[in-house]
Amino acid sequence: MKTANPNGGIPMAEHQTELATFAGGCFWCMVKPFDRLPGVIRVTSGYTGGHTENPTYEEVCSGTTGHTEAVEIEFDPNVIPYEELVGLFWQQIDPTDAGGQFHDRGSSYRPAIFYHSEKQKAIAEASKKELQESGRFDKPIAVEISPAQTFYPAEDYHQDYYKKNPLRYQLYLKGSGREAFIQKHWKAKSKEEEQRLREKLTPLQYEVTQNNATEPPFRNEYWDHNEEGIYVDIVSGEPLFSSKDKFDSGCGWPSFTQPLDESAIREELDLSHGMIRTEVRSREADSHLGHVFHDGPGPNGLRYCINSAALRFIPKKDLVKEGYGRYLKLFE
Repeated sequence: MKTANPNGGIPMAEHQTELATFAGGCFWCMVKPFDRLPGVIRVTSGYTGGHTENPTYEEVCSGTTGHTEAVEIEFDPNVIPYEELVGLFWQQIDPTDAGGQFHDRGSSYRPAIFYHSEKQKAIAEASKKELQESGRFDKPIAVEISPAQTFYPAEDYHQDYYKKNPLRYQLYLKGSGREAFIQKHWKAKSKEEEQRLREKLTPLQYEVTQNNATEPPFRNEYWDHNEEGIYVDIVSGEPLFSSKDKFDSGCGWPSFTQPLDESAIREELDLSHGMIRTEVRSREADSHLGHVFHDGPGPNGLRYCINSAALRFIPKKDLVKEGYGRYLKLFE
């Protein structure tokens, strides 16, 4: 299959793409985790594993068709391996619950991995066995692993729901119990990890990145910093923002029109302090970074308002030495 050239014109070199199909309860919540990953070409919500053709949402929810809500992911295995997709799948669900997921009950919400090849089957079964033996859960892993069946795309209003209805999506993610479960079972740090972070970070850096604190405006390291370079996560070092996208918003914190790579950023609904805001977190380290607002000067109209305490600056002259040489081209 040929991959479209993002710059238009002649298609890029041919890449053989594959499909991955996962059922993890409500498909609204299963699109976003995969959608922005490098190597993922599309994520489609739909129905599979049933015995009737072209089922509707209402028919699937009634439990009469045998289908479960699922997502079909087209991906380039040369960029992102199937193992990584399976690993991310586990982290979106309660793998011990075969009767549904969180507040959504019934067979149409049962979790499953539908494999498209014997290789995928072997990877999924090995991953399931590893999770079972890890001791992370005190109940058996109940996710079925079955051959892929016909996949029927869901109605248009279900596609990319997190983009079309961001507030409803975030409220549902919280209200269903999924977000709290993921935080407890997949993101909670061990005592050893907590201690290492406390030794590595200053008290302010720790409070900002781990406890969602906010540093004082106009009294932080980078609010008026103008040197060329990139800003990385203070915890993990993952690249987040470029000085090319930095601007003076007058708010007293570093502000950017966009991240270096959208896949490095995760957004969550923040209802704290009596406000409705969109929190920004780093994907790899899960560090609290700040918030994003729709009042920026860039083409997308966004302002990423970020805490200096969550960032480390790598100047242009040190990019190669620090292992970020691929970003030199930004400043040519």
